[in-house]
Amino acid sequence: MIDTKASAAIPILDLKQQYVAIQDEINTAIQGVLESTQFVLGPAVNELERRVAAYCECQHGVGVASGTDALRLSLAALEIGPGDEVITTPFTFVATANTISHSGAKPVFVDIEPGTYNLDPAAVEDAITPRTKAIMPVHLYGQSAEMDTIMDVAERYGLKIIEDCAQAIGARYKGKRLGSIGHIGCLSFFPSKNLGAYGDAGMVVTNDEGLAEKIDVLRRQGGHKKYYHEVLGFNSRLDTLQAAILNVKLNYLEQWNEGRRTVAHRYNDLLSDMPVVTPYESPDSHHVYHQYTIRSPQRDELASHLKEHGVSTMIYYPIPLHHQQLYAEMSALHFPNAELAGREVLSLPIFPELTERDQEFIADTIRGFFDGR
Repeated sequence: MIDTKASAAIPILDLKQQYVAIQDEINTAIQGVLESTQFVLGPAVNELERRVAAYCECQHGVGVASGTDALRLSLAALEIGPGDEVITTPFTFVATANTISHSGAKPVFVDIEPGTYNLDPAAVEDAITPRTKAIMPVHLYGQSAEMDTIMDVAERYGLKIIEDCAQAIGARYKGKRLGSIGHIGCLSFFPSKNLGAYGDAGMVVTNDEGLAEKIDVLRRQGGHKKYYHEVLGFNSRLDTLQAAILNVKLNYLEQWNEGRRTVAHRYNDLLSDMPVVTPYESPDSHHVYHQYTIRSPQRDELASHLKEHGVSTMIYYPIPLHHQQLYAEMSALHFPNAELAGREVLSLPIFPELTERDQEFIADTIRGFFDGR
């Protein structure tokens, strides 16, 4: 048994430690942008687009203002709109679905696999109608969806695939980087992500030159040239300051992802004899553990117990989208795996700098909950 109180509160994520380790490089990069005064689509954006595309094994990258905008502009580039349907998961952050709704199309939910929390490929084909135009799988928590089956269905029905990779940069499926498998991959650089900016930022990656050009035009208010507008576009440009920060942090992404995997595997060992379900890593997937998410029917009580002992947790996500007020017209739908996950999932602290001692304390606190102490 170890101490019954943490020496300090253990956060779900500690970005301060990460910054301190690379602050000189970050500060130099920021200063360089300030001195250049090229704050919108400056050279750092072009550099980041090239590097992230190559990292994701794609030919093209287009920086946009957020991960949400990456989805929104991808739908627009694929000309998905009113009367169309897009199949996706109800167990995800709301942006996945509300970008579909904003396009004028209808999100069509299907249930998830209980092990991976990702779109159940066996349910996708049954949801296809003549109005279906695309499938939007989400690689939740850093674990890949079952892409071979999803791609096979898409090919047989002539559908587009938009990969929501917001939580999965660097992850692989059967050796392929996520984002490179479908027609478009959408990345988020929200600060808490494995590769996080210091504000909102996102990117679309693709191997389709035509789609990349469309998204580039869409992010610039719908024009190739300033003050000349061919289509209805958006103001969604990746900020040069954020790109400069991300160029520094990209150098460390593989190291940080491996650090997360080390932390996750240590959790697996520490929790192996406790009555919780630890994350499943598909043999086809290289998981990057954006979240380390366990399951317990006593989730809420366990979360309260951890909080009392100074351990932060989060629930991603407590209410599946078909039960949100936003989609009240779908409330009668029943997706048992997504609904059960919403009642049971609990994400524990995970970041590369999390110490073995803190993990032992977290595990011992969980054990104490089930032992009644």
